[in-house]
Amino acid sequence: MDRIRITGGRPLNGSIPISGAKNAALPLMIASLLTDQMLILENVPRLADVAQLQRILNNHGVDVMIGGKKEGETDFTGQTLLLSAARIVDTTAPYELVSKMRASFWVVAPLLARMGEAKVSLPGGCAIGTRPVDLLLMVLERLGAEVEIDAGYVITRAKNGLKGGEIVFPKVTVGGTHTALMAASLASGTTTIENAACEPEIADLAACINKMGGRITGAGTPNITIEGVSKLGGARHAVVADRIETGTYAMAVAMTGGDVLLQNAAPELLQSALDVLVQAGAVITPTNQGIRVQRNGAGILPVEVSTAPFPGFPTDLQAQLMALMTRAKGRSHITETIFENRFMHVQELARLGARITLDGDTATIDGVPKLKGAPVMATDLRASVSLVIGALAAEGETMVNRVYHLDRGFERLEDKLSACGASIERLTG
Repeated sequence: MDRIRITGGRPLNGSIPISGAKNAALPLMIASLLTDQMLILENVPRLADVAQLQRILNNHGVDVMIGGKKEGETDFTGQTLLLSAARIVDTTAPYELVSKMRASFWVVAPLLARMGEAKVSLPGGCAIGTRPVDLLLMVLERLGAEVEIDAGYVITRAKNGLKGGEIVFPKVTVGGTHTALMAASLASGTTTIENAACEPEIADLAACINKMGGRITGAGTPNITIEGVSKLGGARHAVVADRIETGTYAMAVAMTGGDVLLQNAAPELLQSALDVLVQAGAVITPTNQGIRVQRNGAGILPVEVSTAPFPGFPTDLQAQLMALMTRAKGRSHITETIFENRFMHVQELARLGARITLDGDTATIDGVPKLKGAPVMATDLRASVSLVIGALAAEGETMVNRVYHLDRGFERLEDKLSACGASIERLTG
């Protein structure tokens, strides 16, 4: 099993290319099931989750081809996927596939909308909480589907097609909003969504569906309207830049000191996180090429943060911020409002010398003068990269184990960091 070895204490200087967003690429790939024409997706990151979703889509009959490199592309340029669901051969998503990645449950919406039926395994538990699918099933029922659960499978039917309806979410849900966009795009009539998720990845999916011939307005706001169409066509669409990767590397620079240009990063996608970094003492400068992040020797200042749906501080950056605050000059508080069980990185950061106490959904971090390298173990995707951030500033050597979590969401992390001066290498076997 691969491990990553890091020797800390080196500032980061140079440039890091930001990949396409995993959280946008996955629903965009699933949207290929909505049409029998080819969907071409550009700037798709090379990640374990993307490869797993390719296998899941293959099971339904989707042909996935990888486009060749174009002139001027580098090893960090996102790949181009050509997805063709000309003929769906199976409307069942089995447990052995869905259990490996929760987002694959979202295939239920396009399969039901296009084929009139779908049988999809319940995704089961998750390391960072239960993350139930009840709101996703509510969406399908509001659009006229029959929904039953039998032997661990959600069985949905809409023999006469889905019908437009009113969807009012009792709480903000990204998965529910993705489901509603895909299902309603092929429903007859008009669908309205209230309290929709506003994440940039939602707007990116809507923009792609509109290129396919959909009629979605208001995506990126709490109120979305979808005029259903009878058929969607092919399209070409580039995946939006990954705001979580952007924030992660920005925090790594704030942790180590240095000066790094985050190429292709879009500041409007994570302004709340950038504001927190400024409070912590980093200098953030938007440029024509992306975002420049600098920190001089003045040290890291403590902050008070609560996670919140977009445009608030992202839960997917909570662990990285906590790692940064372990070196702050004072006491910080971070409250996690989105997921339960999302503090599993605390005990591993403590192995590096961090001083963190937990009280319910709030972590109190007392900054320490230095961290010291140690063997640590990744527990989930975002927790694992928080250990990397801590290790970059720790004295001596840190060995990060179980890095397959990192490969789910960060493309060539060790290559990007080492190009900016970090002492980091992957050990295989």
